[in-house]
Amino acid sequence: MALPLNPAFAETFAPPVMEARRWLAETPQPAGRAILNVSQAAPIDPPPEALRRVMAEAALNDPAAHLYGPVLGLPDLRAEVAAQWSAAYGGAIGPGDVAITQGCNQAFCAALATVAGAGDAVMMPVPWYFNHRMWCDMAGIETIPLPVGPGMVPDPAEAARRITPRTRAIALVSPNNPSGAEYPAATLAAFRDLARAHGLALILDETYRDFDARPGRPHELFADPDWRDVLIHLYSFSKAYRLTGHRVGAIVAGAARMAEIEKFLDTVAICPAQIGQIAALAGLRQMAQWVAGERAEILDRRAAIHDHAHRAPGWRILQCGAYFAWAEHPYDLPSDEAARAILAQAGILMLPGTMFAPPGDPVGTRGMRIAFANIDRAGIAEMFDRLGRVDLPRI
Repeated sequence: MALPLNPAFAETFAPPVMEARRWLAETPQPAGRAILNVSQAAPIDPPPEALRRVMAEAALNDPAAHLYGPVLGLPDLRAEVAAQWSAAYGGAIGPGDVAITQGCNQAFCAALATVAGAGDAVMMPVPWYFNHRMWCDMAGIETIPLPVGPGMVPDPAEAARRITPRTRAIALVSPNNPSGAEYPAATLAAFRDLARAHGLALILDETYRDFDARPGRPHELFADPDWRDVLIHLYSFSKAYRLTGHRVGAIVAGAARMAEIEKFLDTVAICPAQIGQIAALAGLRQMAQWVAGERAEILDRRAAIHDHAHRAPGWRILQCGAYFAWAEHPYDLPSDEAARAILAQAGILMLPGTMFAPPGDPVGTRGMRIAFANIDRAGIAEMFDRLGRVDLPRI
């Protein structure tokens, strides 16, 4: 007899990146042709040498780096986040408003766990970040799909029409994963006002804020003196400082919310990993110029997407920003079937839009996410050249 299985887990789809890796194992490739992997939104290079030296020093000479630390994170890192976020966003954020987490996925899970439970609902724009949807499914929380409009930006007025008595939060990602859309400040302010009017939480994931193409601050949400009553802000150190394997994220929320978040984090992880936090603190204090260079490189790759898309006739770039382009493919196949065929014919591994949308949603069946953080200008040109040679039935 099989062991019992939580039915919510049984109904949750498999992790998409792991599924795509299985495709690689199942799909023979011609000898001598390198796979172009645009499936995962994470840097594959190690942290810069300066941060690696900081981590090595801590590992060798700081006994506390190997012990449990505070549940909500190292005090110095929390204070640094509070100070830098206050300056960057023009608001008043204190160390008590900050928690450090084991990556931004954990930050989302912790934040949402304090807001919604089984039988409640959370609204998310489509296409959505699949791990956000997976957590909702596993927790028994309904996901209310919110269509996006021009530029793949969601409309607060449409969101207002979709709020139900069970809705507890609106979850946004900007710059967006998977589309790359940078949500205008006015749009985010309107969502803040909508959430406040209905007694909802606005969860804003800004994992990719370091690669926003716009000058200046992306919004004024923290300038609102009452931001703690509505906003929960999420961030990741993984992308800007290449700390993916060290799992360091952050939540910014009111101190009252933090008391509830602490319960979740203590139960799940006890504390975030010390050495990753030490590196994140050094990154914030010492690596601003280096991060600016990383941003410039990503913005150049964003430009390269537009420069070379013409090499693949029929493909349409609907949006592009941060690490991502969202493209509409030209084939008479749903995107999950097209993605497998593209891998077999062109040696390109990309994630289909079906992994980011409800079943049957046309945004998902026609869409493809291209994550270009690990492919340079020459690789982007090569990718579109290969796509231009794919032989599949067209619409």
